[in-house]
Order: sequence, then structure tokens, then C-alpha cells
Amino acid sequence: MPLVEVRNLTKIFDLAESSFGGHRSGEVRAVDDVSLDISAGETLGLVGESGSGKSTLGRLILRLIEPTSGTVLFDGADLVKASRSELRALRRDMQIIFQDPFGSLDPRYRVEDVIAEPLILHRKLGHTNDHEDLHDAASRRQRVKELLRAVGMDESAMARYPHEFSGGQRQRIGIARALALRPKFIVADEPVSALDVSVGAQVVNLLQRLQCEFGLTYLFISHSMPVVRYLSTRIAVMYRGKIVEIGSTEQITSRPQHEYTRKLLAATPEMAAS
Repeated sequence: MPLVEVRNLTKIFDLAESSFGGHRSGEVRAVDDVSLDISAGETLGLVGESGSGKSTLGRLILRLIEPTSGTVLFDGADLVKASRSELRALRRDMQIIFQDPFGSLDPRYRVEDVIAEPLILHRKLGHTNDHEDLHDAASRRQRVKELLRAVGMDESAMARYPHEFSGGQRQRIGIARALALRPKFIVADEPVSALDVSVGAQVVNLLQRLQCEFGLTYLFISHSMPVVRYLSTRIAVMYRGKIVEIGSTEQITSRPQHEYTRKLLAATPEMAAS
């Protein structure tokens, strides 16, 4: 059974536009009848141009956004029908790495507090899948040190604030926070798009290593086909809210079936030449 099962997922946003002093109402189908599976341990790359609905789909899968219709099963649990308390318990196994490393970390928190926050919250709620006792500050502090080392940072970062770090370092802190509860599944929402190419490559390699070390399953969202090809087991291509093609990385990049996929590849020089 797949770890994540998405069936007929749809999100319609009401749209109100002002044009030349007038007012016009309508709707946007940001995600339109999407179905896909993600198996435990794999990386499904979700690729498409800006505005195609990729990030909305990622948030719908985690139920950070409420769907208009459709079903999401996570490890057999129906997320759409889950109550508020049930969803909170499930969130320990589902985390997200946000696109913006500058806006996703609370500037008032020290790094230690940023990473420890999920540990404190889920311990208070009684929602922890950890065999360790993290009720005391010393145990949580030790976990934070381990997480920082796992993402390639020194424990001296714990006492500093997010604004003291570069974009790449902030993204590593965000990754450490996502790993704090030792989740099974992570949505990586364009985690390298705001970073320099060389720094982004380091973060991609880090994600690949962490997947092996922590037994993670990824939905990796990106507009960059080369990055998706490098990291992903399979690739889903999204266009105007729909999945127009899904298959193995080799099939999608070497034998694309959909015209939009061929255009994406042709628009990327290193892919078109390969």
C-alpha cells in the first residue's frame, strides 16, 4: 500500500478581480481532479511552471489548505475526514520544508527554540512517536544538537537568531525543524529556488543523504527539471492544475508523452541536449 494516496483532489479558489473600476467575480481551479500515489522511501518529483498548482497541491496533501473535494490517505488514515485532534497527531509524521528560508523562520526565536518548538508542542499534546523521553529541556537540547549536526551545522548556532545566517544556512535550520519529530513524509516545496545554484546543489545533496539516514519519503516540488531528475525516483508533470504525465524519471526525461513535458525539456538547454 502506498504511504500517500491522493484521489480526485480538487481546490477551487473564489476570485474577485477589479478591472478599470469594475468588479468581477469568478473562480480558479488551482488543483483539478489530481490523483497520484507516493510509495514509502521514494521521491516523487512534482514539476511545472510557476502558477501550475504545485505548491497548492503539496499543501492540500498535508491539509494545510482545505480541499474543495477529493481524498488524501496517509498511511491508511483519511486526512480529509480527520478531526482537528486526529490531524494534529498525524502531523508528527508529515512535515514541510518551505520555499522561503527568510520568511519561514520566526525572527524572534533563537535557532534552538525554532527547532525545539515541534518537540515541545507535540509533547504537550501527547502526540509523539518517539521512544525517547524529551519532556525535559536537557533532552530536547541534545536532540537539537543532533539535528543541527545532521544538517551540517555546528551546535554554536543554537544561541543565534535566523537573521544572523545566510539563506542556505537558514534552509538547513528549516530542514532540521522538519526532521525534529522524525517524520515519515516531507513535502519539500521548492526548497532551493531562493538559493544560489551552488548552495542549492549542496541542499539537494543534503536532502538525498537525509533520506537514506532517516528513511524519508519526499514530495519534491520544483520548476527545475534538472534538479527533479537528479533527486527523484518518479516525476509528475503539472500543468494548469492537472497532472498531465507521471512516470519513472528515465521515462519522463527520455521518452516524454505529453506535449507540455516536451516543451519543459526543450526549454531547459542541458535537458534538451541530453
